Amino acid sequence: MAGGEIWQLVDSRGIGGIERHVAILTQALNDAGRPARAVLLADHGDHDFLRQLRAAAVPFMVLPGGFGPLRGALTDARPALLHTHGYKAGILGRFAARLAGIPCLSTFHAGEKGRFPVSLYQALDAATARLGPRIAVSEPIARTLPQPVSVIGNFVPVPDDAPAPPSSRVIAFVGRLSAEKGPDLFCALAERIAGRLSFEMFGDGPMRPGLEAAHGGSVRFHGMVSDPAAIWPRVGLLLMPSRAEGLPMAAIEAMAAGVPVAASRLGALPELIEDGANGYLFAPGDLAAASAVLERWAGADDATRAALSHRAWEKVHVAYGPRARLPQILALYDAALAGRDGRV
Repeated sequence: MAGGEIWQLVDSRGIGGIERHVAILTQALNDAGRPARAVLLADHGDHDFLRQLRAAAVPFMVLPGGFGPLRGALTDARPALLHTHGYKAGILGRFAARLAGIPCLSTFHAGEKGRFPVSLYQALDAATARLGPRIAVSEPIARTLPQPVSVIGNFVPVPDDAPAPPSSRVIAFVGRLSAEKGPDLFCALAERIAGRLSFEMFGDGPMRPGLEAAHGGSVRFHGMVSDPAAIWPRVGLLLMPSRAEGLPMAAIEAMAAGVPVAASRLGALPELIEDGANGYLFAPGDLAAASAVLERWAGADDATRAALSHRAWEKVHVAYGPRARLPQILALYDAALAGRDGRV
């Protein structure tokens, strides 16, 4: 393996927003002539993230897990820089990089606090954040970290031409089926509007068995889909009734495909979504307000839907594509390589 690469370190057992970000960032860096590689901290067997990396021809490697092998890999391969994602990769990566004499910076993605013991790891992650430059995907996350922090949102590949507006009447949930994402609220909304619109759920997680048993008559459960691009052609509206958020990749990917998003007013979503113009926002946990949004979308005419779709694509095309976000990250990389704790 050639030296001088930028390593994107993550501890992954499957695929979610962090993994999508790592894959997209690694590919964008290589396309920009900055050799990069996704590095998985531990071997959790074959899973959707690895299959997605292979399908996209994104360079990657899998370490055996633990601090020692990570430090050894850094010492032996001498990458130019280590960029960590997630609390476990962040904690171990910052210490290992410092001992190996390699610059390290970290992106903080999570907008929610996990339960013990995850909460303990998250606290340690924040406490050790001073060991390198910090990126947060939203201002609320940045405020929880030692300053200075660079706020750089996630980004996705965006087609240069606006896609055709969706004709589907399907309302979809795309994400992990865990409490912070609000899949139970999605199902509750499906029950409220049962029979008038179609509700479909893409993703997996600890809440799926109970939700599928209780709401299988109102919601179609697809399970995990490794290629998000396969989802959007069948979706008319992405519904994200989250209880906590940073900047969800699914929202940006949907809008890049011309699919508007209805979401809780949380994290960086109000920066992405302009209520009534390119999507909809409602107060977290307010099922009445969310129901009203769905009724508003369902009652819109074709011209209104087309305008909503175009503005959704336009927003991410201008502000959430690689050309908008990658230069900010590269500036931080160059500052770290020069030995400066830069901020953009």
